[in-house]
Amino acid sequence: MADAFADADPVSAVLAWLQAHQSVAEALGGPGRVSGISEAPWPHLLVGHGSGGDLRTLTWATEPEVTLEVYGDPGGWPGKAELRRIILTCAAAATGIPEAPQQLDQPVISGVRPSGTLLWSPLVDGQPRWILGLLVTIHP
Repeated sequence: MADAFADADPVSAVLAWLQAHQSVAEALGGPGRVSGISEAPWPHLLVGHGSGGDLRTLTWATEPEVTLEVYGDPGGWPGKAELRRIILTCAAAATGIPEAPQQLDQPVISGVRPSGTLLWSPLVDGQPRWILGLLVTIHP
Protein backbone atom coordinates (compact mmCIF):
# COMPACT_ATOMS: atom_id res chain seq x y z
CA MET A 1 0.00 0.00 0.00
CA ALA A 2 2.88 2.40 0.70
CA ASP A 3 4.07 2.21 -2.92
CA ALA A 4 0.55 2.83 -4.17
CA PHE A 5 0.25 5.87 -1.91
CA ALA A 6 3.57 7.29 -3.12
CA ASP A 7 2.47 6.80 -6.74
CA ALA A 8 -0.78 8.74 -6.21
CA ASP A 9 0.63 12.05 -7.45
CA PRO A 10 -2.00 14.80 -7.56
CA VAL A 11 0.22 17.17 -9.54
CA SER A 12 0.64 14.73 -12.42
CA ALA A 13 -3.10 14.06 -12.51
CA VAL A 14 -4.12 17.74 -12.43
CA LEU A 15 -1.39 18.71 -14.91
CA ALA A 16 -2.46 16.05 -17.44
CA TRP A 17 -6.14 17.01 -17.04
CA LEU A 18 -5.53 20.73 -17.55
CA GLN A 19 -3.16 20.17 -20.49
CA ALA A 20 -5.94 18.30 -22.29
CA HIS A 21 -8.82 20.60 -21.28
CA GLN A 22 -10.26 22.67 -24.14
CA SER A 23 -11.49 25.61 -22.01
CA VAL A 24 -8.04 25.94 -20.43
CA ALA A 25 -6.35 26.07 -23.85
CA GLU A 26 -8.90 28.66 -25.01
CA ALA A 27 -8.43 30.81 -21.89
CA LEU A 28 -4.64 30.74 -22.25
CA GLY A 29 -4.70 31.50 -25.98
CA GLY A 30 -3.83 28.07 -27.34
CA PRO A 31 -2.43 24.65 -26.50
CA GLY A 32 1.02 24.08 -25.02
CA ARG A 33 0.67 26.70 -22.28
CA VAL A 34 0.29 24.40 -19.26
CA SER A 35 3.34 22.76 -17.68
CA GLY A 36 5.33 22.32 -14.51
CA ILE A 37 7.61 25.32 -15.13
CA SER A 38 7.19 29.01 -15.85
CA GLU A 39 7.95 29.39 -19.54
CA ALA A 40 6.81 31.18 -22.67
CA PRO A 41 4.50 31.41 -24.50
CA TRP A 42 2.55 33.77 -22.27
CA PRO A 43 0.14 33.65 -20.61
CA HIS A 44 1.20 30.33 -19.08
CA LEU A 45 -0.18 28.08 -16.34
CA LEU A 46 2.25 26.35 -13.98
CA VAL A 47 0.92 23.36 -12.00
CA GLY A 48 3.03 22.36 -8.98
CA HIS A 49 3.08 20.99 -5.47
CA GLY A 50 1.62 23.22 -2.79
CA SER A 51 2.77 23.55 0.79
CA GLY A 52 -0.58 22.76 2.42
CA GLY A 53 -3.07 19.97 2.55
CA ASP A 54 -3.72 17.00 4.79
CA LEU A 55 -1.84 13.73 4.37
CA ARG A 56 -3.96 12.10 7.09
CA THR A 57 -2.51 8.64 7.85
CA LEU A 58 -0.47 8.50 4.63
CA THR A 59 -2.59 5.60 3.43
CA TRP A 60 -6.01 6.55 2.08
CA ALA A 61 -7.87 9.59 0.76
CA THR A 62 -5.16 12.14 1.42
CA GLU A 63 -5.80 15.77 0.50
CA PRO A 64 -2.54 17.34 -0.72
CA GLU A 65 -2.41 20.83 -2.15
CA VAL A 66 -1.70 21.51 -5.82
CA THR A 67 -0.74 25.06 -6.74
CA LEU A 68 -1.87 26.83 -9.89
CA GLU A 69 0.17 29.85 -10.97
CA VAL A 70 -0.76 31.84 -14.04
CA TYR A 71 1.94 34.09 -15.49
CA GLY A 72 1.58 36.95 -17.90
CA ASP A 73 4.22 38.30 -20.22
CA PRO A 74 7.18 39.99 -18.47
CA GLY A 75 6.07 43.15 -20.30
CA GLY A 76 2.91 43.25 -18.18
CA TRP A 77 0.20 41.85 -20.45
CA PRO A 78 -2.42 40.56 -20.28
CA GLY A 79 -3.67 42.69 -17.44
CA LYS A 80 -4.46 41.73 -13.87
CA ALA A 81 -8.19 41.21 -14.47
CA GLU A 82 -7.65 39.00 -17.52
CA LEU A 83 -5.09 36.83 -15.71
CA ARG A 84 -7.54 36.47 -12.81
CA ARG A 85 -10.20 35.27 -15.24
CA ILE A 86 -7.74 32.76 -16.71
CA ILE A 87 -6.70 31.23 -13.39
CA LEU A 88 -10.32 30.92 -12.24
CA THR A 89 -11.21 29.22 -15.54
CA CYS A 90 -8.35 26.77 -14.98
CA ALA A 91 -9.41 26.10 -11.37
CA ALA A 92 -13.01 25.52 -12.45
CA ALA A 93 -11.79 23.07 -15.10
CA ALA A 94 -9.84 21.14 -12.44
CA THR A 95 -13.00 20.66 -10.37
CA GLY A 96 -14.32 18.43 -13.17
CA ILE A 97 -11.72 15.72 -12.52
CA PRO A 98 -13.83 13.74 -9.99
CA GLU A 99 -16.64 13.30 -12.55
CA ALA A 100 -14.31 11.97 -15.25
CA PRO A 101 -14.21 8.22 -15.99
CA GLN A 102 -11.62 6.53 -13.78
CA GLN A 103 -8.68 4.61 -15.21
CA LEU A 104 -7.94 1.29 -13.49
CA ASP A 105 -4.20 1.95 -13.27
CA GLN A 106 -4.54 5.56 -12.04
CA PRO A 107 -5.24 7.02 -8.59
CA VAL A 108 -8.80 8.06 -7.86
CA ILE A 109 -9.49 11.77 -7.37
CA SER A 110 -12.76 12.24 -5.54
CA GLY A 111 -12.59 15.97 -4.85
CA VAL A 112 -10.96 19.22 -5.95
CA ARG A 113 -11.60 22.47 -4.08
CA PRO A 114 -9.78 25.77 -3.40
CA SER A 115 -7.48 25.70 -0.39
CA GLY A 116 -7.64 29.40 0.40
CA THR A 117 -7.58 32.73 -1.29
CA LEU A 118 -6.60 33.83 -4.74
CA LEU A 119 -3.32 35.73 -4.41
CA TRP A 120 -1.97 38.46 -6.71
CA SER A 121 1.81 38.03 -6.50
CA PRO A 122 3.82 39.60 -9.34
CA LEU A 123 7.48 38.59 -9.60
CA VAL A 124 10.26 40.94 -8.52
CA ASP A 125 10.81 42.03 -12.12
CA GLY A 126 7.13 42.96 -12.42
CA GLN A 127 6.00 39.91 -14.38
CA PRO A 128 2.31 39.47 -13.52
CA ARG A 129 1.24 36.35 -11.62
CA TRP A 130 -1.80 35.00 -9.78
CA ILE A 131 -1.56 31.99 -7.41
CA LEU A 132 -4.31 29.65 -6.23
CA GLY A 133 -4.09 26.42 -4.24
CA LEU A 134 -6.37 23.46 -4.81
CA LEU A 135 -6.93 20.65 -2.30
CA VAL A 136 -7.09 17.37 -4.19
CA THR A 137 -8.66 14.39 -2.43
CA ILE A 138 -6.83 11.39 -3.87
CA HIS A 139 -6.35 7.73 -3.07
CA PRO A 140 -4.48 4.89 -4.77
